[in-house]
Amino acid sequence: MGDLPPHLRPFVLPTPRVERERGDTVDFYLPAGGGRVPAIVFVHGGPVPADLRPTMRETPVYVGYGSQAAARGVVGVTADLRLHDLTDYPRAAGDAAAAVDAARRHRRVDPDRIAVWAFSGGGLLLADWLREPPGWLRCLGATYPLLAPWDGAPIEDRFRPADALAGAGSVPIVLTRVGRERPWLAGAVAEFLAAARVCGVPVEVVDVPNGQHAFDMLDHTDESRRAVHAAFDAVLAHLTAEAAR
Repeated sequence: MGDLPPHLRPFVLPTPRVERERGDTVDFYLPAGGGRVPAIVFVHGGPVPADLRPTMRETPVYVGYGSQAAARGVVGVTADLRLHDLTDYPRAAGDAAAAVDAARRHRRVDPDRIAVWAFSGGGLLLADWLREPPGWLRCLGATYPLLAPWDGAPIEDRFRPADALAGAGSVPIVLTRVGRERPWLAGAVAEFLAAARVCGVPVEVVDVPNGQHAFDMLDHTDESRRAVHAAFDAVLAHLTAEAAR
């Protein structure tokens, strides 16, 4: 496994056999049964090369997350975002919003119960949903997220999640934090959590003390598996609650 590039390494949880409905840029992982159920839209990290193959939604980790969501009774949604350069965040934000819209229109999805769960560089895209959280948004997930551009990065000020927290209200956030994170990423997470406390935004932190960035494909340990299960449990608790936030 050490010979594989990180994005091709297997997901730390088993990948259940579920129905997958393929689209041009968006895939839907469907739970058994019928009727409308909540959905989780997974937002991949980046930037990634435009010629990356398989594309991000085809990599084992996102196939794994989508399949796990379906096995847990909700629709898992994965998408390829055109996030190929630091200047692509506005375009990627449009792609992510389009994936959410596609999910809300899907025949199996309850359009009023959606979670958006971002990873790594996709964390910056959470700013738009924090700034003006729509009524259908039940939860935001963030796993080893980038939560602030570094100094000098050509990224618009729009993509600063901590600055957007003032408008977030009570939308719950589930944040998975790794203990072996790069210092500048860990610092941005700490600043985000401090801002959330000031703004009164509820954040549930899932800690992976021995985990590294991308632990869910790099660290095949019991600790990693427990962390992914815990994050799923927390997101699903908000997503499936009867009362809207």
